[in-house]
Amino acid sequence: MSVFERYLTVWVFLCIVVGIALGRLMPGPFQAIGRMEFARVNIPVGLLIWVMVIPMLLKVDFGALHQVRQHWRGIGVTLFVNWAVKPFSMALLGWLFIRQVFAPYLPADQLDSYIAGLILLAAAPCTAMVFVWSRLTNGHPLFTLSQVALNDTIMVFAFAPIVALLLGLSSITVPWDTLLTSVVLYIVVPVLIAQAWRKALLARGPAAFEAAMARIGPWSIAALLATLVLLFAFQGEAILKQPLVIAMLAVPILIQVLFNAALAYGLNRRLGESHSVACPSALIGASNFFELAVAAAISLFGFESGAALATVVGVLIEVPVMLLVVRVVNQSKGWYERGPTSQAG
Repeated sequence: MSVFERYLTVWVFLCIVVGIALGRLMPGPFQAIGRMEFARVNIPVGLLIWVMVIPMLLKVDFGALHQVRQHWRGIGVTLFVNWAVKPFSMALLGWLFIRQVFAPYLPADQLDSYIAGLILLAAAPCTAMVFVWSRLTNGHPLFTLSQVALNDTIMVFAFAPIVALLLGLSSITVPWDTLLTSVVLYIVVPVLIAQAWRKALLARGPAAFEAAMARIGPWSIAALLATLVLLFAFQGEAILKQPLVIAMLAVPILIQVLFNAALAYGLNRRLGESHSVACPSALIGASNFFELAVAAAISLFGFESGAALATVVGVLIEVPVMLLVVRVVNQSKGWYERGPTSQAG
């Protein structure tokens, strides 16, 4: 992991401090940035999101889709957890904790928005960071690549309907035109740009591609941190009034991560998949494409919304929680391979 990736939680915490401080000291410039919108899309943030997302998507080879059939059981588990369990379990956890358990301690006018942010976070499977997690567990590289390519393909078509369905079930109204605009801007267009750029870079040779990725990679984290500074500049007053809101939002996210990782890991073991396949399958089920979630939350609900804050909490806890999952799957390899249905691999 790079220094930025390893200490992402530290950088996010610093962004909280810097953003809140700048928002309090210089409210005028940040309000001006907030007004720079076209069709409900904030232009500066839209550009930052592209810089954030496109380097991530450069790593995805959609040509790997033909490899899906080689590990159909692991792929089946991945798809089941990511699309049939994960968004719905998060909606349930959001209702339980935000509307019930923590409702007396949260601002009543933001409850729907918090739940919306949690749903957006869960509806976007991890794209880039899963390669890091897979490498740390000696995960099967071709399986990791094929499951990411397949998930991203499905996300182009399924993200908007699933989000709309779950928001509707949660009695949260979101204009379809705004949701579809977010999908086009933050999924379809970045995928097309990234794949065209990837093809051009690969035409120069593998060494040139790796060198370019080494230069481009830090752009993504830098854009993410800049976006977070802007977001917390707007969120500062609400956070200072209720500093425990971040901890309360972290509870359903933490439970969801651990539940989905355990479910995918256990199902792969039951179906007899190798440990090198079960690890990346569990890790992609646990982690989220938080860059997309942050972008969609800001577009749909605005900088100052509870939805935007909820997605950022996902960023805040992503690295430490995923490192915990990595440690668990690594240390349980012996137990996994002693399973009565497991295969050597």
